[in-house]
Amino acid sequence: MQATATTRAQTRWHPLDLIHCALFATLMMIGANITSFVPFLVVGGVPITLQTFFAILAGLILGSRKGAIACTVYMLIGLAGAPVFARFGGGASSLVSPTFGFIVSFILIAYVAGRIVERRGTLKSFVIAALAATVINYLFGTNWMYAAYSLWFSAPEGFSYWMAWAWMMPPLPKDILLAVLAGIFAFRLQKVLKIIPIKTDEGEMR
Repeated sequence: MQATATTRAQTRWHPLDLIHCALFATLMMIGANITSFVPFLVVGGVPITLQTFFAILAGLILGSRKGAIACTVYMLIGLAGAPVFARFGGGASSLVSPTFGFIVSFILIAYVAGRIVERRGTLKSFVIAALAATVINYLFGTNWMYAAYSLWFSAPEGFSYWMAWAWMMPPLPKDILLAVLAGIFAFRLQKVLKIIPIKTDEGEMR
């Protein structure tokens, strides 16, 4: 009975759910070009983006299904032509971009992060979920980038699979830190908002 009630709670939609999904889609749009609003968020000439941070939060706060939907909405708005991707990119041509794999991964990481905390809602689980989402983001995005440069983009001379991973190492410490912060923040916020039913240490649903 408890499992059935939980499933119903997770699949039932409320008008607020639409607002929540729209809110996170908007946050991802802002996060993609945060340096346009906060110019000093640039490290080594590379602008910092917060799309992954908000995608993880979407899963941790809205749950697996609604978090993934929020990220899907963001992706579709960009593909429709709105300049909501990093560096104000957008349009159907983004599908063949070397970095589009990271955008696709947002849907997956929101779902995975949400599923983990739906099963167990401890602080440790929230942080682990956020870190697992970051790993998925890097795996999916970097492999997509390698495939893009190998198959349909002109790759730099000497380009290799390991070079693709080397390109991703500079932002890794920042993304790990943001993942931990996302887990802690979402755990605190979830205890107040209680948007999704999650298991406590005692095994009860709240």
